[in-house]
Amino acid sequence: MPGQIHKWPAWPEYNTNNSTSQDQDFVDTKKAIIEEFGQENLQKAWIRVCEDLSSITDEIVEQGNKIIPICSAEQILENGFSSNDEERIKKTGCVIIRGVLPRTEAQELYTELHQYISDNQGTINAWPVETPSMYEIYDSPVQNTIRSHPRHLKLQKLLNGLWHDKSGETSSDPLIYYDGVRDRPPKQIFLGLGPHIDAGSLSRWAAPTYRKVYESIFSGHPEDHDAWNLEVRKDAVQDLFKAPSHSSVFRAFQGWTALTPSKAREGSILLYPNVATTVGYMLLRPFFNPPENDADIMDARKWSFDESGCHFPGTEKDQSQFLSRSSHPHLRFEECMMHVPEIQPGDTVWWHSDLCHAVDPEHEGTQNSSVAFIAAVPTTPMTKVYIKKQLADVLAGSQPSDTQGKVNETLLKGYRGHENFSDDARRAFGYYL
Repeated sequence: MPGQIHKWPAWPEYNTNNSTSQDQDFVDTKKAIIEEFGQENLQKAWIRVCEDLSSITDEIVEQGNKIIPICSAEQILENGFSSNDEERIKKTGCVIIRGVLPRTEAQELYTELHQYISDNQGTINAWPVETPSMYEIYDSPVQNTIRSHPRHLKLQKLLNGLWHDKSGETSSDPLIYYDGVRDRPPKQIFLGLGPHIDAGSLSRWAAPTYRKVYESIFSGHPEDHDAWNLEVRKDAVQDLFKAPSHSSVFRAFQGWTALTPSKAREGSILLYPNVATTVGYMLLRPFFNPPENDADIMDARKWSFDESGCHFPGTEKDQSQFLSRSSHPHLRFEECMMHVPEIQPGDTVWWHSDLCHAVDPEHEGTQNSSVAFIAAVPTTPMTKVYIKKQLADVLAGSQPSDTQGKVNETLLKGYRGHENFSDDARRAFGYYL
């Protein structure tokens, strides 16, 4: 089936208790949720999401990566998303927008980025240490050229507009959140980012407002969960446990802009094309223990309610939320985790902040695979506070506080600052906050 992993990588499994299982934060969090919502509602929700996953996963297997929506930037930027586009994006939680930047322009930007990294080798940091590919630069000329591009800014606004909020406190006007870049050479194996969900780990359960985002799931009505409601989420604390892997800013869509071609087994990205039901399953999983007989694993009714234990599979306070085949079996990862279709320079890939995704562990291509990580961030009260501070930090030579980096980027060779920004770009970067 197109898009499926040809051989499951050696990603960690999370079917046994982790070292944090007696951490008081885990204990208190589980107790609080059971007291608030009750065993009956949690069990009702568990049965419902597992039953729904049966048909959802069958559909994903049948369609392969064709289930991932693909749109043309020319059409979207001219006319917005069609009702069919919007329906598919909201169901899968992801979309590919082709041709956001002209291909030749993206290729030229990659040449410039590669040279910038080379010129500042030894000053900028990258990981993994043994095979550097994820570069901790945030205010480079190439990144800012892409972020401030009028086509990119317009697309971010359209993506933000897929969320809704009746409070009147938010806007789809984009703000720019600083993230890094990747420039991955061929033949590098990378197992550091298997199936995972960003935007906090234990925070989803432990932070009261964040937990309220998923109230319908915990209260026994997962079918009522609206994954696109910003009204409560705009105030949710995602980084209750501060760590470089946690963003303090709500990203309506995480995303990357391709600077080089990529495809399956060539440094691409894998997505799990369903958002609402899968996050519900992940949130309910810590409250249930699997049956002893492996033959009964897929029968949700044979899982037992776990009131006293406090194991949260794949959850570490300082990491993203990880998932695996053995800890989350109803997701049928080997069949449903999909490589995105082939990507060309200037194309963009976007995924909902609750969507499970992974970095391609293989790169069997012949050239570097490079992307700039640029998210779609709506204007919210909490986001404005961070973006204003972010701008002050970078103008003073400090890397953004979320990154915990220590490099003064204004001293890097080739640094240009924020020259020639349009008024729209200056607004997105926080100059008018």
